[in-house]
Amino acid sequence: MNIPFLGNRRKKTGPPASFADPEAVADLLAECGLLRSQAVREGVELDDTAVSLEKLDQLVPGWRDDAETLPELGHDAGLYLGTVIVRTVPGAAWVIRPGQEPFVRLASGREVDVVRAGLGWAGSGVPELSQLYAEVAEG
Repeated sequence: MNIPFLGNRRKKTGPPASFADPEAVADLLAECGLLRSQAVREGVELDDTAVSLEKLDQLVPGWRDDAETLPELGHDAGLYLGTVIVRTVPGAAWVIRPGQEPFVRLASGREVDVVRAGLGWAGSGVPELSQLYAEVAEG
């Protein structure tokens, strides 16, 4: 598309610089601001462990009554689940493709749609984050 007032912009090739560093990507995806603030209000420390997923599963889901908060909280829950998987399951890594939500690829090649799982958890409690983590960690 040629838009004159934007000038001649060169097309960039390759991934953006921030995607070149897996640790930087993992740190960015681990922020999960809304989920972390909700957890702190409930006295739950999100320390990137499977135990913290169990504690999240035990929270009273007051957010389900808030149509504006629900999707963002679910998205954060999925990213947090992915963060725990990537940091604790050997060979697990984030995969980011243009136009798609981030997902986790396991060493076996299996791909885990953690954002979809987080949205399901926030909306209905299924799947439980700790249960999905246990399935992923086993194999």
